Amino acid sequence: AGPAGPAGASVEVGFQLESCGICHPEAGEKHQASYDELYQDAVIEVSDVTYRFTPNPDTTIVSFKMTRNGEPINGASVDNLNVYFAAWTGTAFEGAGRLSLKGKLTYDPGKGVTTSTLVEKEVGADGYVDYSNVGNVDGIIVVYGYDDQVGSLPARIRQVKYPYAAFMETGKGTDYASAANNDGCEKCHSDPYLKHGNIYGQINGDPGTDFYACKVCHLDNGNGGHLEWQLLVDDPALAAEYFKDDSVLSDEQVAQYAYKTTLMNDVHMSHAMEFPYPQSMSNCVTCHEGKLDVILSDANMTAATCKSCHAVNGAVAEAAEGEDPVYDTTELALNTIVPHGFDETSDCASCHSEGGMAPAFNQIHTGYDKAIFTADGTRYSDVITVTIDSASFADNKLTFAFSAATELEGIDVASITPTVMVGLYGWDTKDFILGPHERDFDSNNDGTIDRNDERNLEAEVGSEHSRVTTVSASGGSWEVTADLSAWADMITDGTVKRVEIAVMPELVNADEVALAVNAPSRTFDLGKNDFDDKFYSPIVKVTDGCNDCHEALGTTFHSPDRGGNIVVCRLCHITKSGGSHLEMQSRSIDSYVHAIHSFQAFDIGDIDFANPVEAMHYNHHIEFPYPKHGSTDCESCHVAGMYNVPDQAKSLPGLLSASDSVEGRNIGDIPSYVVGPAARACGACHKVEAINEDSAGELAVLYQHLTQGGYMIEAGDDPAGTLKGVIEKVMALFK
Repeated sequence: AGPAGPAGASVEVGFQLESCGICHPEAGEKHQASYDELYQDAVIEVSDVTYRFTPNPDTTIVSFKMTRNGEPINGASVDNLNVYFAAWTGTAFEGAGRLSLKGKLTYDPGKGVTTSTLVEKEVGADGYVDYSNVGNVDGIIVVYGYDDQVGSLPARIRQVKYPYAAFMETGKGTDYASAANNDGCEKCHSDPYLKHGNIYGQINGDPGTDFYACKVCHLDNGNGGHLEWQLLVDDPALAAEYFKDDSVLSDEQVAQYAYKTTLMNDVHMSHAMEFPYPQSMSNCVTCHEGKLDVILSDANMTAATCKSCHAVNGAVAEAAEGEDPVYDTTELALNTIVPHGFDETSDCASCHSEGGMAPAFNQIHTGYDKAIFTADGTRYSDVITVTIDSASFADNKLTFAFSAATELEGIDVASITPTVMVGLYGWDTKDFILGPHERDFDSNNDGTIDRNDERNLEAEVGSEHSRVTTVSASGGSWEVTADLSAWADMITDGTVKRVEIAVMPELVNADEVALAVNAPSRTFDLGKNDFDDKFYSPIVKVTDGCNDCHEALGTTFHSPDRGGNIVVCRLCHITKSGGSHLEMQSRSIDSYVHAIHSFQAFDIGDIDFANPVEAMHYNHHIEFPYPKHGSTDCESCHVAGMYNVPDQAKSLPGLLSASDSVEGRNIGDIPSYVVGPAARACGACHKVEAINEDSAGELAVLYQHLTQGGYMIEAGDDPAGTLKGVIEKVMALFK
């Protein structure tokens, strides 16, 4: 083990409020401003691209105009400039490899024209390329690049300020139309979308140019270089060896995992096999909206299409002693889901076609995630609604009614199995002093509280619960009473003024698919005995934030009935619990989400780093960059302006978990701490940097800084008691 972690202050000694907001009042705005300086569209523009060829000596000349903020500039003055040609056969971009036309750059200031002059080597000389026919061949010449690179990220992502791109057609041009949409990429990535952070997915805002700049490298007949993509799913142990020595593959294995550099292959394989893609690959509409009929046509029912998303055999799980190995842990490998076995030479469409003997491609995949959409693309959460209709509070009992409705055929809302939750807000904060998901009652009267005990105020409607009673349930309408008597003193003294009423509506259709339906919640003021829907302003976005990448919250990491509402997430993810899967973090949603999206790994203490596969997966995970090509794009999740240092009057102190024990790590044993809102929320991202780099020194400095600007109180043997004392001490100042 490494050196011990920094010591925390006690409740009695050195306690002080956070002063983060004094020194860093606009920290979030500065983060966003730094991101907004990146990827600035149309600052540098290129136009009037021309091409000509002269013989003796063979010379390729490409000219263009370049401007910055409308003023002419020399193309040689920018950091990066590329000129590439790709030939179009009428059905594909194919060639003998990437054909660069860039030569010596000269500039005519009078005309504002930059000229690239490439003089070829003599015929037969080493490296000779014949450019003489480029102007007559159907295809495109793309001029692209960037100026002012300010950083870089893993996965070969450049962080640049001023990208640019332009193109011209050669010969008769092309009639290429991508089956995917640049707009789909922008849901998860930067806007404008820039492959590798610097190459435009769309040129000059014209959808007809989607992925032109990509195609000059990703030729349809090129040999793909990422054999590890299939290996990561098919044989992780071999993949771990391959990363260390790519010669470990036999010729037969190289042939098996070989692929062409089509955009379909590169995008499908990387997202399905390498990147932690946060939704189902079967949800084709994310990238192919409006073009599903094109991609799901019989003509695309080919072995290459199937293999682009599916591994052939699937990973092999280690078998217990005396047992046979369990093959295909993914359950999605082609040799598992294809009943007659997978053959890369098979003509799939001969059977799988409209009128054929097997289901057509558009029947196997509708293009829509079955948990989120109907087969025709109707989003379930748009047409199935659950609403909290009324509530009243008397004699410490909260009675509320909710109902469900839909006009969708085949859906019976009365079959919904709702789980209700009531969370008690602490004072005027946005956090819960009593979480419904907590267990504070010894149901068994055995002197302990364990996982078999009831949740405080969370129960499935119709089930037996000491404090949650079902009054009625019929025809898609329900009424429930929650007994708050156990917290009557907190209500009387003003500790609890408001509660959050929430419903998680589990709905399973006739195909036994759990549907993604939004979970409603409403804030209720106990003193006013009425809803107070506007007391808490939204902090994060769901529809155009979370769901841009996830499509529907909960479907890939919890359950589909938890969607559409971050407040419902917060009812479980409260500040009073440490991060059970994330060391040195709080379970509070701000800490948890920040850490996850900074790619801190879950349960590092359970990882066997002596196992090359586990070590490989861990290293890959912590090296993934935030897909917006920069983690400072706060507005990718947050409502504008809602990402500065948290207000201590509006957010409770929280508990951080202790570090996991990891043999040989520089970061040693760090205890659980009670911290303020800024250390919990802002500190989450900053801690991950040190954790992922295993930098004990950086982590110690960060903890010291957080202590100097606030409080980090060691939780000790009674974390709940320590936290309670700190909360009472802090909130006494803000009552």
